[in-house]
Amino acid sequence: MKNPLSLVVLAGVLAVTTNTQVLAQSAQQKGLEIAKELDRRDLGWGDSTAILKMVLKNRQGQSSTRELRTLSFEVNSPGLGDRSMTVFDRPGDIRGTALLSYTKILKPDDQWLFLPAIKRVKRISSSNKSGPFVGSEFAYEDLLSNEVERYTYKWIKDVKCGKLTCFMNERYPAYKNSGYTRQVVWIDQKEYRILRVDYYDRKKSLLKTLKLNKYRRYLNKHWRALKMQMVNHQTGKSTTLTFSDYKFKSGLVESDFTPAKLKRAR
Repeated sequence: MKNPLSLVVLAGVLAVTTNTQVLAQSAQQKGLEIAKELDRRDLGWGDSTAILKMVLKNRQGQSSTRELRTLSFEVNSPGLGDRSMTVFDRPGDIRGTALLSYTKILKPDDQWLFLPAIKRVKRISSSNKSGPFVGSEFAYEDLLSNEVERYTYKWIKDVKCGKLTCFMNERYPAYKNSGYTRQVVWIDQKEYRILRVDYYDRKKSLLKTLKLNKYRRYLNKHWRALKMQMVNHQTGKSTTLTFSDYKFKSGLVESDFTPAKLKRAR
């Protein structure tokens, strides 16, 4: 006959184990539902353009400024994400440099970089997405759209973020060759806007923090941050992007986003 006390202890262990598994599954499911709702609220923007100012600052506080513009095209086909093109206008030594990005869900993304100095379109290797984009603290993969299926998720807790309350959500890249092991994302619970992202490198150390603010709503639905600041905690460098002159549904079509168009983007 088994000791009744042992049975009680065993039952307690099984109950705790089962409860822990349920809580873990619940946190993962909640994290996924938060990501889905964030995505759902921004559907239907079609296409957009914007003017940007990029300020790069080194550890000593010295800075340089670049002016650029971005064009984006919404894609809702299975397995595919949005397309975007970024074109530099100033200073003169970088004028005409342009990046084209095709986000894919789990397959390798497509990115091409046009370098006017050599008048050549260079394809960005899928294994090089963690590299810095034209000397900034933004990696190539940071410039791809955040499609839900590109990550797995886990809700951590609800936290205060200024006057708002945020979901603290972890997301783990499900696509290959990411430079990150995980990202911790703060999402405001009222409007589902991303306010902050912490990026952890392949050694699981905190690498960068992105803060997004000065949000403005367009077409009574689509929120866009007018200021983004990426700080690299390991190098002391930062890159700040300031957006202006947003326009939506301006008539861009899919054929405007091809490698051949990069050479004529200037």
